[in-house]
Amino acid sequence: MPFVGGDAIESGNLSYNVFLLLISYLYFAWHWVKGGQTLGMRSWHIFVINDSMQKPNWKQASLRFFSALLSLLLLGLGFLWSLFDKNKLALHDHLSKTRLIVSKD
Repeated sequence: MPFVGGDAIESGNLSYNVFLLLISYLYFAWHWVKGGQTLGMRSWHIFVINDSMQKPNWKQASLRFFSALLSLLLLGLGFLWSLFDKNKLALHDHLSKTRLIVSKD
């Protein structure tokens, strides 16, 4: 609100949409890089790891985030990919060389 003089933000405002995308990116990528999981993933004991069994780096987290957006834009086909993949990996897992694991703890 301070940026628009206290008025409501109009729907379809490009600056606001870019701001929301940036905040979403920082939330997911930061948590994946620093701890391997977001708050929601902690509840289910799910971690993101790379092929070296480590937390993803910034490049991998960025690729994972933006390719997951691409998967959504393709009507979820990138996510459905995991149903037919022998390793159960989605498109963004393949592109970022990451995977989800469930911790036994």
